[in-house]
Amino acid sequence: MQVEAVIFDIGNVLIEWQPENFYDREIGRAARTRLFSEVDLHGMNDRVDLGHDFRETIYGTAAANPAHGDAVRMWHDRWLELARPVIPQSVRLMRALQARGVPVFALTNFGIGSFELAQTEYDFLSEFDRAYVSGHMGVIKPDVRIYEMVEADCGIAPERLLFTDDREKNIAAAAARGWQTHLFEGPEGWAARLVEAGLLETAEAA
Repeated sequence: MQVEAVIFDIGNVLIEWQPENFYDREIGRAARTRLFSEVDLHGMNDRVDLGHDFRETIYGTAAANPAHGDAVRMWHDRWLELARPVIPQSVRLMRALQARGVPVFALTNFGIGSFELAQTEYDFLSEFDRAYVSGHMGVIKPDVRIYEMVEADCGIAPERLLFTDDREKNIAAAAARGWQTHLFEGPEGWAARLVEAGLLETAEAA
């Protein structure tokens, strides 16, 4: 089935998203393990991704957990250090597709404020043909509604969408809608899939 648009997740596809690595560097592995076991930082981030205020959500969590307050606030104050580095080949693949005239969309669990901040650091985040950002949509992957909203907005048949994401549950939800999917485990595999789909030549995908 011919692909009419390619959809990229962002975290761990275009930009590495491993907050634990940041905290390991900053406070040490033992303190990080204790922090993440005592404070639900990923749940906090889910609320941001659902559209809750970026600063208020994180600072509120810090206030509710004063023993870890300084560390929690770093999730906001040093957020750009959590969301790095770029995955360069993935960015090249995105731009190569667009150079070929293939529309490229983003479908990402990302907060409103955090996405705006990321755009100041990473120019390619402003280059999507369409950006579906969960904070603006009020729903996060893998809720079926987010995929329905993408389909309704872009008007492309599900089977003509090719979506890559690093989380199996997000891929499974898209596949259940009839989307073509690729579990992202590295840019090399994604490049090979794009070549296989006839969207890029091997040289373009390098």
